[in-house]
Amino acid sequence: MQLKPQDFVVALKLVAWGEQRWTYARLAQELGLSASEAHGAVKRGLQAGLLLQNRVAPVRPVEGDSVAALSVQEPVGIYRVIRKRVRRAALAQDDIAAADNPVRPHAHNLTEFALHGAKYAFPGVRLPLAVGVPTSHSAPAFAGVFAPGSTDFVWPHPNGSVRGVGVEPLHPSVPFAAMKDAKLYELLALFDALRVGKARERGMALERLQALIDPETPKPAKGELRG
Repeated sequence: MQLKPQDFVVALKLVAWGEQRWTYARLAQELGLSASEAHGAVKRGLQAGLLLQNRVAPVRPVEGDSVAALSVQEPVGIYRVIRKRVRRAALAQDDIAAADNPVRPHAHNLTEFALHGAKYAFPGVRLPLAVGVPTSHSAPAFAGVFAPGSTDFVWPHPNGSVRGVGVEPLHPSVPFAAMKDAKLYELLALFDALRVGKARERGMALERLQALIDPETPKPAKGELRG
């Protein structure tokens, strides 16, 4: 099994969606993939440990000998009447998401891969000057951070509005998908900063990507960000 660039894009899309409910049909549509490509990307993401399978333990019906196991303080009749009503309300938030979505991002593994491995698996390829969709430090996620005059980077695209050095996107559908989802756009542009950016840009991208993919991870000390 070998990861494909669209597998990483799918994982980032699930990060961007957060707790939203989704289907494979919607995933494929918003990323410009076929249904089979979406299924394949999720399957490989699970195998690589970038995604986690959602499972909700089924609630077994109370029958036969199981009734005898109930506490005397919990009448069987009451249990049977309210079990289905409280089942969903009693689920933890993660279990509710698990009941709705087949998989979710493995925050720790995906962060580690995004920060330290993905740029080697999917290296940035610079292309000739072109008009396209801004990426890396030229994207809206970096607005106001860097002084004007820096070289702009773009994903070549006929609907683009900025001229700059072309960067081959992770997948041909990336410009389309990014323009439909601002958070996914930010994640993809930050990843491009790791692939083609300078030291300061890479340092900012490392910190911001980690915060977006795995908010529970403690922020690194400033001295640890090096080019």
